Amino acid sequence: MFCPFCRHPDSRVVDSRTSDDGLSIRRRRQCPECGRRFSTIETASLNVIKRSGVVEPFSREKVIAGVRKACQGRPVTDSDLAVLAQKVEETIRATGASQIDANDIGIAVLPELRELDEVAYLRFASVYQAFDSLDDFEAAIAQLRRDHQASTAG
Repeated sequence: MFCPFCRHPDSRVVDSRTSDDGLSIRRRRQCPECGRRFSTIETASLNVIKRSGVVEPFSREKVIAGVRKACQGRPVTDSDLAVLAQKVEETIRATGASQIDANDIGIAVLPELRELDEVAYLRFASVYQAFDSLDDFEAAIAQLRRDHQASTAG
């Protein structure tokens, strides 16, 4: 790590702390050459491989934008969407992969969206699970009903 003041190629870590979201580390460093202190923030990179083959950094904002379309007209707040995007990112990072297919992000959204709003879940699932017919919707609705009956019976 180069010192931002004197460009010395080395520095000493004085203190390390995890960030509030637990996804990055803030390090306080000191340059052995000039003695000045500075902070760095380290995050593990997470890249998304799109269908076209293009690789880009993961973005919670893109997750929110995609889910927002499914939630249009539903009682879902921006705060709800932000929490959902954070949970999705945590789920993906927990796999330990540094690259993930865009479709896998959509699949990771499904359980979180199902908890948030079942109508939005069905809209989103129809795209990511490639519903081809009304039978696919009926099967998904039947599964939701079975899950509801199991949770109220248990």
